[in-house]
Amino acid sequence: MNTQVSIGQIKRDISELVNRVTYAGERIILTSRGKPKAALISMEDYEQLLKGENRATDIQKWLADTRALSSQIEKRRGQQVDVDAILAADRDDLEQR
Repeated sequence: MNTQVSIGQIKRDISELVNRVTYAGERIILTSRGKPKAALISMEDYEQLLKGENRATDIQKWLADTRALSSQIEKRRGQQVDVDAILAADRDDLEQR
């Protein structure tokens, strides 16, 4: 459930609003002059957002790695591909991180 609250009300009722977010699971949209400016969410929601960002970064990296591998394979079209060498290079790369 999303509730809109003006920044002026936040100044008066911050403790109540934090409790509503923490214990009732509300998501509060902070507004200034009627326009949304920020959100007050629980730590649980915040952690889920971070996990989603990390997941998106992991997917982007996987796509980049897949494209690079595809490019390597395309360059070797008609030649035998040394899969063991590619996997070894990948393992080395992971170990360096």
